[in-house]
Amino acid sequence: ICYTDAGQDGFKLLKMTNLKFEILHQSSKIGSRARVGLIRFERDGAEYLPPIHTPAFVPVATNGAIKGVSMQACDEEGCELMFMNALHLAIRPGAKTVAAAGGLHKFTGRNRPIITDSGGFQIFSLAAGSMDISNQS
Repeated sequence: ICYTDAGQDGFKLLKMTNLKFEILHQSSKIGSRARVGLIRFERDGAEYLPPIHTPAFVPVATNGAIKGVSMQACDEEGCELMFMNALHLAIRPGAKTVAAAGGLHKFTGRNRPIITDSGGFQIFSLAAGSMDISNQS
């Protein structure tokens, strides 16, 4: 886990963050691996983001927003983690726009943890939409 600084030209890695997972309860059912846990984020020895209880519902805000729901409402309802798509954010609004806003948390107005993917799958799936896949001989 890392956190970044929003510079004029995008993002640069600043520092690695410690992620700690604590098991709060484990199923006693034979063969079950089910468990309830807590993910904590530490920076410089201090917790810097609210913890995430697992298992968790993680809404998808592909472009940094959920239609019809504000980030404040998500926070108030207990949404502990939000998923966003790195490739979609890079395409629109773009890294420079997010950086100018002060980073992804400030851009979205989110005060809790955010997780993003690499966008690797979308590179291929979005490209497939622009290719002719008809049966040609």
